Amino acid sequence: MKVLICDPTDPKALETIAEAGIEVVDRSDITAEELLEEIPEYHCMVVRSRTKVRKPVIDKAENLKAIVRAGVGLDNIDVDYAKSKGVDVLNTPSASTRAVAELTTGYLLALARHLPQMTASMKAGKWEKKQFKGIELFGKTLGIIGPGRIGLAVAEMAQALGMNILSYYYKEKKVEGIEFVPLDELFARSDFISLHVPHKDSTHNIVNAESFEKMKDGAYIINCGRGGTIDEDALYDAIEAGKVAGAALDVYAEEPSKGHKLYTLDEVIGSPHVGAGTSEAKARVGEVAAQKVIGALS
Repeated sequence: MKVLICDPTDPKALETIAEAGIEVVDRSDITAEELLEEIPEYHCMVVRSRTKVRKPVIDKAENLKAIVRAGVGLDNIDVDYAKSKGVDVLNTPSASTRAVAELTTGYLLALARHLPQMTASMKAGKWEKKQFKGIELFGKTLGIIGPGRIGLAVAEMAQALGMNILSYYYKEKKVEGIEFVPLDELFARSDFISLHVPHKDSTHNIVNAESFEKMKDGAYIINCGRGGTIDEDALYDAIEAGKVAGAALDVYAEEPSKGHKLYTLDEVIGSPHVGAGTSEAKARVGEVAAQKVIGALS
């Protein structure tokens, strides 16, 4: 049995797979064209968010038994088509929960106290003490769109900071300490809004121009979930108009996102899709992914 590693994966995970008697080929820099040529000889592939596993790849993968996504989102894989071809699609949904939740919580604090902007000001040799008046998170309301593993972890951290938690979910759900409300009510009552939903037809631009109109003046937006769930042009307009006080983004409709007009705004802070980018999370993701590969090929 052979497994193709298409994206950077923890070396210990590769050792674990090899120790199980599976041949490991590490092609973490493989191009889309090379993947089409080489995939027929493999029985399993491990991908992160960079590699796209679409219909042409699946059609070429005549020996493929499983696709393992070392991470949470499956939007880079044609899941239904793969399954129709008898290919299992597996992911590691819980391994990076803590890392993404902590980044989201960090962004809550960074937005409230203008931490990146103050750092830039200090590095520019300025002492702008009065220009960066912040707000406290205690007593503020956080609206969470999508209370899955990560959303619930964020809620727990925010509650420790004294925040009130609202959440919207498209299925009936009850969680102690969280008030579940319709989406429009969440927009109207939240001081901060954080997205933790997958990107699919039902969540595409779930936050859009109409959503911003329904929000409090001076609300803040955080997206460490999936790109494509916020209308980025509408977000730009809402910040320019003063409706939204600031935004923190780790994910984007198109990635890599370079030179995006949102980053011409001082009110926007962000990162290049690094939510799961901690050494601990990468090790956990690799460990779980290794076990998924071994289980799929055993």
